[in-house]
Parts: sequence; C-alpha cells; structure tokens
Amino acid sequence: MAPASSQRSIRVAIQGEKGSFSEAAARRLLAPDRLELLCCSSFTDVFTALRRGAAETAVIPIENTLAGSVAANYDLLRREAVTIVAETNLRIRHQLITPPGVSLRAIRRVLSHPVALDQCRRFLRRHPRWEAVPFYDTAGSVQYIVEQGLRDAAAIAGVPAAKAYGARVVAANIEDNPRNFTRFLRLLPAAAAAAAANPSQSRRQTHKVSVVFATRNQPGALCRCLNVFALRGIDLSRIESRPTPGRPWEYSFYLDFFGALSQPTVRQALSDLAAVSDELKILGSYPAVRKEPPRGRARLGH
Repeated sequence: MAPASSQRSIRVAIQGEKGSFSEAAARRLLAPDRLELLCCSSFTDVFTALRRGAAETAVIPIENTLAGSVAANYDLLRREAVTIVAETNLRIRHQLITPPGVSLRAIRRVLSHPVALDQCRRFLRRHPRWEAVPFYDTAGSVQYIVEQGLRDAAAIAGVPAAKAYGARVVAANIEDNPRNFTRFLRLLPAAAAAAAANPSQSRRQTHKVSVVFATRNQPGALCRCLNVFALRGIDLSRIESRPTPGRPWEYSFYLDFFGALSQPTVRQALSDLAAVSDELKILGSYPAVRKEPPRGRARLGH
C-alpha cells in the first residue's frame, strides 16, 4: 500500500470553471487523479488564493498563438511573490455547445470568453442572426446555459466542458485558425518553490528562465540589457514589454530564455543584467516544453 502522504490531493487554483482549458492544462501539469480544483472568477483571485494559502499551486495562461499575451498575468507575476516551476502548451479546440435538445436553428445568442469569441469570428459571421455575448469563462458559459435551461443559446468551449455539464457539441473545431495554442504556467508561492528547489538539473532536459527587469531611462538602455545574453550566446525565446506602474512612459520587460540557473553563464548574465538595469526579478527556472504541431479541422456535428 502506498504511503498516505502520496495520496494527498493537490489544491490548484485556476481562473474559470470545471471543464475549462485551464483545468485541462492543470491536469497535464499535475497528477490528474489527485487534483482538487479551486475555481476562481478572475486572475487576481487566483494569485490571492495562492498568497493566502487557499491553494498550494496555481495554473495560469500567459500567451496564446492567436490572441497574444495575457497582460494581466504579466503584471501579477511582477507584483506577487510567486515562482514559475513548469509550463505546458495546450492545443485550443473550440466547440459550439448547446443544452440537450437545442438545435442550430434555435440559436439566437452565443456566449463565451471574449478571446474565444474573437477566435471564432469566421464561423460566427456565417450566422449573422446570432448575437455574440461575452462571458467570464468558456466552461462557465456552458454551465450557465445548461443550468438556466436556455433554449435559444449556445456556448463556445472545449469538449470537457460539454461533458462536465451534460451538454452536446453541435459544431466541432470552429476556431478560425488550427494553429491555436495557449501556453500555461504552473506557479508556487516563492517560499515554497525555494524550499522545494532542486539545484541539480538534468543536462538532457532543456530549461527556461523567466525574468522581469526595468531599464534605466537612458538611450541604449535596453540594448545594454539584452547584450548580456547576446555576448554569451544565450537564446531568447520571448520578450514582452509592459508599462511600469507609477512611472509614466517607462516600461518593464519580461524575458524568457533557454538555460538554467545552475549554469555559470546564466548566473553571470543575470549578474550583469542586475548591474545595468534598474530592477530585476527572477520569475522562475523550469523545464521547457516542445512546441506541438497543429492538428484537426473544423467540422459540423450532428
């Protein structure tokens, strides 16, 4: 018999409801049979749950290949005492979902998260009499139309949401572009991540480091910051700028690069970055995931 400690559930905070894409990402990143979801209505609530100990870990989206960055989460990563410990890329497949017995002809409005609605514009334009109604969550929109017994409404979400609420898919894979992936991050409170850190990282596994830094308001400041990586041949995978709160027209830069904190070249690059930037925060060092090829085509269901 396995030790009792190995059977303990892991409480994970996500934005959205059961059946959401965030839940799917959490199940990919964590042991799915020991997952206890804490469903939050906003990203701020997710970080608050982690800070207050209501959840042990959190899973958040950070960027989408079609919609771009989740700006709110970049700002929260900078502000909150959290550490990125893992990432995953999830293929996003949008389905048109109705309560049982509701046909395509009966639909007058379609509910979903604004990003999901935007990713299905081509499909929605083929049905001009449908009203697109923004909702706080994809899976939550399915839950709502089913629990309210709406006979003229549909929702856009994933297959797990349809299964979770006893709804049915009436049109499958309706997103405009099949190359639709969302990158999700797993977070731990900074103190918990430091206590669990393993300094020895496999050389066979590619790692990433994420940081945020603010440049000095001087000509060439950003160039000097990026040069600390270029001079050492460190491969940057992403850079994102965000306004710095309280400092009008100044920006912070979020940077992902390949490497591990255990590598001397990475440690030296970060030391030099700290010397030429106004502030520096290391957001995490974690195994990088391989990019996934797009699969699947849109089709109507029955």
